[in-house]
Amino acid sequence: VQLQASGGGSVQAGGSLTLSCVASGFTLDKYGVGWFRQTPGKEREAVSCASGVGVYYADSVKGRFTISRDNAKNTVYLQMNNLKSDDTAVYYCTASLSSIVAANMCLLDSVYWGQGTLVTVSS
Repeated sequence: VQLQASGGGSVQAGGSLTLSCVASGFTLDKYGVGWFRQTPGKEREAVSCASGVGVYYADSVKGRFTISRDNAKNTVYLQMNNLKSDDTAVYYCTASLSSIVAANMCLLDSVYWGQGTLVTVSS
């Protein structure tokens, strides 16, 4: 049972990346899912989350990032456009059967975490 994140890399400010998170050993469609990010010395923060009833985006990424899932591929995506240097971080995907997701809230009692993928945005 695992989540495998990929798609990170180095881009210039204004560029785009799409992160992918493939689940194996379980079916994602019944789970709340999320993307979090972390930089050295800071706590992990929620970037975007989605459940069957809600979608959350951090204020800092609204209008630039889009979370989606492909149940046939058991995969969650994070499309990131107009990237900024402040988006530089290690990005983690997560999945939880216990979640509260709304426009202003992402609470995931996460059991599964991906290994992280590094996004570096240069200005």
